[in-house]
Amino acid sequence: MFKGLNGISYGGRDVLPLIEGGKGVAATNHASSGAWAAAGGIGTVSAVNADNYDADGRVIPQVYHGKRRVDRHEELIQYAIDGAVAQVQRAFEIASGKGAININVLWEMGGAQQVLHGVLEKTKGLVAGVTCGAGMPYKLSEIAASYQVHYLPIISSARAFRALWKRAYSKAAEWLGAVVYEDPWKAGGHNGLSNAEDPLKPEDPYPRVKALRETMRTEGISDDLPIVMAGGVWYLRDWDHWIDNPELGQIAFQYGTRPLLTQESPIPQAWKDTLLSLEEGDVLLHKFSPTGFYSSAVRNEFLQNLEARSERQIAFSLEAAGDHQYQLDVGVKGKNFWVTRGDLLRAREWDALGFTMALKTPDNTLVFVTPEEAALIRKDQADCMGCLSQCQFSSWKDKDNYTTGRLADPRSFCIQKTLQDIVHGGPMEHNLMFAGHNAFNFKTDPFYSNGFVPTVKQLVERIQTGD
Repeated sequence: MFKGLNGISYGGRDVLPLIEGGKGVAATNHASSGAWAAAGGIGTVSAVNADNYDADGRVIPQVYHGKRRVDRHEELIQYAIDGAVAQVQRAFEIASGKGAININVLWEMGGAQQVLHGVLEKTKGLVAGVTCGAGMPYKLSEIAASYQVHYLPIISSARAFRALWKRAYSKAAEWLGAVVYEDPWKAGGHNGLSNAEDPLKPEDPYPRVKALRETMRTEGISDDLPIVMAGGVWYLRDWDHWIDNPELGQIAFQYGTRPLLTQESPIPQAWKDTLLSLEEGDVLLHKFSPTGFYSSAVRNEFLQNLEARSERQIAFSLEAAGDHQYQLDVGVKGKNFWVTRGDLLRAREWDALGFTMALKTPDNTLVFVTPEEAALIRKDQADCMGCLSQCQFSSWKDKDNYTTGRLADPRSFCIQKTLQDIVHGGPMEHNLMFAGHNAFNFKTDPFYSNGFVPTVKQLVERIQTGD
């Protein structure tokens, strides 16, 4: 028997301990987050490259005119600020004074601090808090406190929180709104797997969250400050032993994947249809993202192509040495690349199949692609508008001399291009489709039988029953 939920105090008001996950690049917008707040929870507007609208309510296409990356980067920051402000204003109106509205940013997005300042300056009194992950957002507390809004860091270990607290957060403790523990094996989108953790061996979140609470207690943080469990949350009845558990203190729950399939969700119908068809195992934890982080997405043709590209990869030497005694005679023109005999034979097979161009990676390897793929990779790299603080795909960096100093990596992709395309109606199979690993439940959960798509209000009511 599910024991039910009690409200929590957040931003000076009582709200449900249910938070809408702030999925990036327009996959969470004013309609979904405003409705979530109106239902009594905390709605989260994505402030990652959000959509803005013209006078007729049509989405303004994000077209870049700058000749240089740094100029396009400034355009991107302005688009991001204007879009997020428009989304917050609309969400606040829909909420009608109920629940609360947060914004979500990725700390590793390009110009993150400028975007945060720009949005919070123009939305005073509308935003209750800022949820922030993907990196170590040390300055988050300082920025949030300067606008008197809460901050909710997304972390995946007690150790990460301790580092943030010691260095920065303890100086703005009164504005810490909650700590979001995001399960790095189960959550959709980018996550915080460390080098010490095995991506193939998921760990039980309970002891990890218990350790987080113990760390927070050591630092004098009240048990009333919520830890938000994010990633892998579907049926609350499965988390019944977490609720009102003195070991864990106050617990709230964040939903990222389930709100995608609602009437207010802004994602295209084809994306919603795909969610209803997923089987267990169809979501892949991978490391192709240009951020360098692990992330989880539907294993469609887009990801399968990236997997295949990385498999068509061989190591090389610029001089004959060790086992590298065979000069490569395909994929490279007039250049001295020395490879092993086995790799030479594999390269010739790929060449015969049409993968006739070899592109260098930062790791002294070559990947074999078709001429069409090579042309698209180079165009996407040239068109970079600096959407990340550091990008492995294009070698962009948003400060100093604007380059990481490393060779651009053709095994990755332009994340800005694909996320904008999929959310605005681009082909589902040929774009990155973020989702949590429990997305297969859409197919088996009786709530969605016969293709039923709930309103956000209906979903929040359903979640509160334990189902």
